[in-house]
Amino acid sequence: MLDQPTNTPTGPGAAESPLIASLRAAVAAAPQDIPLRLHLAELLLGAGSADAAVAEAALVLSQAPGDAQARALMARAMGAPVPTEQAPPAAPAEQQAGGFDWEAAAREVGDAVPPRFAAEPDVKEAPLTVDGSGAPGEAPAYDVDAPDAPGAVRLADVGGMQEVKDRLEAAFLAPMRNPELRKLYGKSLRGGLLLYGPPGCGKTFIARAVAGELGANFINVSINDVLDMWIGNSERNMHEVFETARRQAPCVIFLDELDALGAKRSRTQHNGMRNTVNQLLTELDGVNDVNDGVFVLAATNVPWDVDIALRRPGRLDRTLLVLPPDGPAREAILRYHLRERPIESVDLAKLVKATDGFSGADLAHVCESAAESALLDSARTGTVRMINTKDLLGAAKAIRPSTEPWFAAARNVAMFANEGGMYDELLAYLKKARKL
Repeated sequence: MLDQPTNTPTGPGAAESPLIASLRAAVAAAPQDIPLRLHLAELLLGAGSADAAVAEAALVLSQAPGDAQARALMARAMGAPVPTEQAPPAAPAEQQAGGFDWEAAAREVGDAVPPRFAAEPDVKEAPLTVDGSGAPGEAPAYDVDAPDAPGAVRLADVGGMQEVKDRLEAAFLAPMRNPELRKLYGKSLRGGLLLYGPPGCGKTFIARAVAGELGANFINVSINDVLDMWIGNSERNMHEVFETARRQAPCVIFLDELDALGAKRSRTQHNGMRNTVNQLLTELDGVNDVNDGVFVLAATNVPWDVDIALRRPGRLDRTLLVLPPDGPAREAILRYHLRERPIESVDLAKLVKATDGFSGADLAHVCESAAESALLDSARTGTVRMINTKDLLGAAKAIRPSTEPWFAAARNVAMFANEGGMYDELLAYLKKARKL
């Protein structure tokens, strides 16, 4: 949350009025009281302190991004024209529940903030087909998951991993949720986010949760969706992925296994792969703001194999290390995989402690192995029994965490190939976990 504004005069060299001073004290005592803060902002604006009014309105918008009164007040304080047309009708309940309503927000602020996801009027493009012909009546080229589709997730559905959530909020989500604050601070939306870490730790799940937080469509792109045996088709497929996302904006493109789609060109002998990486770089650049409303996330287990040009500012210039799940996350994952299985007297605290360093996939394997052990025992004895703590601890002891080989390889990279401090976060974790 933004820091509280300091007590400053309401005008150059002037002292605050007693009413404003008393309101400041009241707001300091109840910082979550939005109507009270808006009243203070109105008085500050009336007293000629536009900057202080903008700061108070910004704090309101950080708590309630859809507050129309705060948006209008900020527009007046910044000297922008305030729309006089009637406010649009409220969004349907299902749209409100699905995430932020970008179109309604764009209409609401009118001329104060230009619309981000404006579509060309009366222009409807037919969806691309599998062969790229665009002929009507055929299947679309790529599946686009809507934010309100069954199975859509939010960050609240991600168990634990609070540090990852906080980094996502600060570096990616907060600027996108608050267009007025973004404009005030000159924050650009260019660039994407690269998730890296051991396999099986939930990078794809986190990417889907980010799309859910933004209320955006979601396209999951793997190497099979892009690579083609015919010359030129791979580049065209890459272009069509981004074109589909631009038509479906706001949309999150998730590039899974980026090391396969964007491998280092210096190590690539095949011209087709080099051209595919070049095409990806061109699409990420988004010349003339054609990528407005398209957010790019990527994931890889081996970021050191990704072409360095993809990490340039304006492309995938932000990185986030996704580590094995912490204690609360392991407990949530274990509860999920045991929820429909017959269990009794399971000591989750002991199991969570015994699975330190396990990935989410490892934890699912532990539950599967414990269920298998109980099933075989029941089959041998002819008596059905429940899964207990002994089964789960025995499975955890027999399974070696799949993250260990990854950390063995990552250790050398973090220690001896940490150009530009890219792996500082990984190095800090290795020292803290005594893995160096």
